[in-house]
Amino acid sequence: MKILLNRLIDLSKAYPEKQAVIYKKEHLTYWELCARIAGMTKFLKDFGLMQRDRVCFSAVSKPEMIVTYMAIQACGAIAVFVDKNAAPENIAYIYKEARAKMLLTDKPMKEYAENCCVLSLREYYQKAITWSQDASIDLYAAIQSTRIFPKEDEISELLFTTGTTGKPKGVILSYKSVCNIFLNTIEGIGITKEERLLLPLPLNHSFALRVLRAVLYQGATVILQNGFTFAKEVENNVVNFECTALAAVPTSYEIMKSQMQDAFVNVLGKMRFIEFSAGSLSIRQRKEITTLLPEVQIYNTWGSSESGGAIFCNVSEVANDSMKIGTLGKALPYVQVKVIDEEGNAIKSDAAHPGRMALKGDMQMIGYWNSPEQTETTLVNGWLLTGDMVYMDEDNYIYMMGRADDIIKVGGENVSPIEVEEISGQYEYIRECACIGVEDPDRILGQIPVLFIDVKNGYAEKNLIKYLSENMEKYKVPKRFVVVDAIPRNKMQKIDRNKLREIWDNRECLDLMNPVMQVILSRRSIRKFSEQKIPQPILEMILKAGYYAPSGHNMQSWKFTVITGQEEIWLLKENTKMAAESKKVYFYGWENPNVLILISNDERNQDGCQDASCAAENIMLAAWSYGVGSVWLNPLMTLRHVEPVKKVLDDFELPENHIVWAVVALGYPITDGMVLKKKENVVKYIV
Repeated sequence: MKILLNRLIDLSKAYPEKQAVIYKKEHLTYWELCARIAGMTKFLKDFGLMQRDRVCFSAVSKPEMIVTYMAIQACGAIAVFVDKNAAPENIAYIYKEARAKMLLTDKPMKEYAENCCVLSLREYYQKAITWSQDASIDLYAAIQSTRIFPKEDEISELLFTTGTTGKPKGVILSYKSVCNIFLNTIEGIGITKEERLLLPLPLNHSFALRVLRAVLYQGATVILQNGFTFAKEVENNVVNFECTALAAVPTSYEIMKSQMQDAFVNVLGKMRFIEFSAGSLSIRQRKEITTLLPEVQIYNTWGSSESGGAIFCNVSEVANDSMKIGTLGKALPYVQVKVIDEEGNAIKSDAAHPGRMALKGDMQMIGYWNSPEQTETTLVNGWLLTGDMVYMDEDNYIYMMGRADDIIKVGGENVSPIEVEEISGQYEYIRECACIGVEDPDRILGQIPVLFIDVKNGYAEKNLIKYLSENMEKYKVPKRFVVVDAIPRNKMQKIDRNKLREIWDNRECLDLMNPVMQVILSRRSIRKFSEQKIPQPILEMILKAGYYAPSGHNMQSWKFTVITGQEEIWLLKENTKMAAESKKVYFYGWENPNVLILISNDERNQDGCQDASCAAENIMLAAWSYGVGSVWLNPLMTLRHVEPVKKVLDDFELPENHIVWAVVALGYPITDGMVLKKKENVVKYIV
């Protein structure tokens, strides 16, 4: 049986100088990684850690996570991964549920200190580093002594995953399970020892863990990153560390494409492969990404905490096949798959007659921690029963219809929410959508499909209904459409259908959505524009929205300088760039605007900034209502009297005593704006 820890020890001897883990400025070779594992092992044993003890630890996206994980195994203990962003009460729950001996974390746990043995992960890691640098220690002997020889069915780790009820379930993985999970990933994706893979995923999740294990087992290099929030960090890591591969979730594709713009193709197009998992790329995304990155192998993997990655799809191979483009892929030779009915009998399935997917293989879990009943209903006669409704074609390609609980029963017909989403998602005025089934208010059909939509400007419900009626059977067409500012997602960015049901159950709030709110919630910053001119009547209405904004004491001392000449726009842009560089002012977003509106105000007006802000917001919302994109640009705020900007603004007859509080760039969009998650914990009611 192949053990990752033992493999790392072999690699530290065979390739001691090869880079194993990179995180920002911290670069660990295989020798350094194993030396720190040996040090961490020593200190955990000194604390009293013994075989089969459970150890909870924060799965931070840093080298100390890998060192701690391996050291726990070297002690013969059981690793219990904890989300680095988990709330203290959730960490305490997992600690208690696992009956852990210690918790390695740097999160504040004062409220739970009496019931949890909390140790600083950072301090223990630093102790391991210091110990490994002691010249008097025989590191070779220490590293060799960390080898382990467990039985294949011994427990290696616990993965706590949130089920549909929201209560964390502890998935028990044996050493055999873990071994086969990373071997499946190596074979399914084709990871080689030359890989330099960027991993910006939470390391307590099964997807990230299987990729991490696979890369290290192959003797390749993993580059850690803390999430996808800033695509610029992805770009910098890929370029600086010459990454050949990337592991990502489907929603991160949209973030990267939106933020990186031209760099998306230039940077990611040089990779060997990108693997997407923890969700399926939509048909639109599959077509788009394979067109944008034709030289990159795109994979989309189905997996679970209970099985690891088990069904692999080479998207690049099926993207041009209209029949197979939506497939989950095929199971590996070592993974058996069957489709079963409600009684558990294997059936011949098709789109009209799907069934529940069952898997069998050495990668599957032992069971659920402290939950024999749930284990018994999930592991049946050696098969792992999933909650996914699927069908298989004659070539053994598997197709997802949705979770069993999510299938919508409309008048005796089964409707797949995923199918509705795939077809709806290809409508040009939908950015993103999600479908659920709800009780038919007329009590005729049993259930009806409801589609939640994040819309683009230009959306009209009647046109969407016409499109759907032409592209799907009548009974599948949603009966209600709900416009939302964003589709709710869980921590791994999967659609949160329970949250959608909550929204529907409180649907009296949905009636408050009017055209004004729809514009406010759907507006995005747009930085790239087409050459299409904004008609003068529309531009004048947009400006009217600006000077109809509130003004402190109704002074209206503002001025709106509207630049439509492309030569003048270019002149201002280039001179602003020079002035910004000389004064070290941030300069970004000046792409190719069709119109620039400079909103200035008398410097003697103490409300000038607020007045300009109100006007700018009105202008951008009015523009969006007419299908015109906009973005707020800031640099002129401090550059009014800096040459060569000063001369340009003087030539534009901007008053000498005016501060340019805002510059609004306008134009018709050629790309979607980035969807940013809004913080919801910023409101406090005082009653």
